[in-house]
This record gives sequence, C-alpha cells and structure tokens, in this order.
Amino acid sequence: MTPAPSPIRALDAAEAGARLDGLADILVDAVAHGASVNFLAGFTRDEGVAFWHGQLPAIAEGKTRLLVAEDGGRLVGTVLLFLSHQPNAPHRAEVGKMLVLSSHRRRGLGRRLLAAAEATALDAGRTLLLLDTEAGSAGETLYRRCGWTALGAVPDHSYTTDGRLAAATVFYKALGPHRRPPPRAAGG
Repeated sequence: MTPAPSPIRALDAAEAGARLDGLADILVDAVAHGASVNFLAGFTRDEGVAFWHGQLPAIAEGKTRLLVAEDGGRLVGTVLLFLSHQPNAPHRAEVGKMLVLSSHRRRGLGRRLLAAAEATALDAGRTLLLLDTEAGSAGETLYRRCGWTALGAVPDHSYTTDGRLAAATVFYKALGPHRRPPPRAAGG
C-alpha cells in the first residue's frame, strides 16, 4: 500500500518559530546531501535555526510565505515564497528553499511543494515567479518538468557544498496575466 501524501500547508510566524528545530533539520539534511542552497559543508543545526529565525519577521509581515510538508507531524519539506516589495513589481515573487528531506525524496513531494507555492503566489496576486538552482541538479530537472522556462545559466554563480564553483540556471514561470500597479495619487 502506498503511503498517503504528506499534507502541505502554510506556517505563520508563530508556528514557524515553534518549529525552528524541524525546519533546521530539513536545511541541514539538504546541505549534507549536497544541495546548493547558500550554505557550505559543515553547516550546523544552530546555523539552520538562525537562518529560519531570520525569516520570521518577513513571514509575520506577510512579505514571505512559508509552506511545509509533514509526515506524521514531522516536517519533511519546505518552500519559501518571497513577495516582491518593489512598487513596480506587485505581480512578482521568488521561490526559495525548496527542500525535501533525503528520506522523503522521489515521492513527488517536490512537485507538490512547487505546485503549492504557485497556488499561494496566485492567491497573493503574484503571476510571475523567479528562481535559480544549481545547473544540472535534480532541482533543475524538476523545474523543467513543471513547466518553468530556463533563461540561461550563470557560470561560477556560487560554490557547491564541497567548495567547487558551479553554474546556476535561472528560471521563470508566468502563472497568468499580470495586474497593473495601482495608480499614484496626484501630487505623489
């Protein structure tokens, strides 16, 4: 019998703050398994807690959305949606920290997290999404399969967890027609 899919839901800042250890565990696992997610080998749980703690203010202010997947109450996947705050980009957001515990990969969870991020973006009026991922990674394959468009690769974009410079592929996905920014008030 196939296990039931892990539920995906948003966490508010209070719940995210209460679950920093579980969020950190996912990030530490990702780095330990070579994911290029801004950190290098030797990344610790304390550093993971500090990273997630640093996201709480933006989550509380509604500038960032945190979606998680759970299995039996345990956090097993994350994705962040960073809503653009620029006045000329009310239609745009970036996807980041799309992570799945190594023990839960190859079950369609990444695809479901990405779909949930896209739906959350639409609910927030965001119709253009951007992200980057290590060129040649499993993430790149996933984004292509989910209909994202590759803009190209940036050579030597960042270091891998083991200290090699690697290219990053930049992607976008248009989710629908873009809304216009609100008009400026006279004299403003």
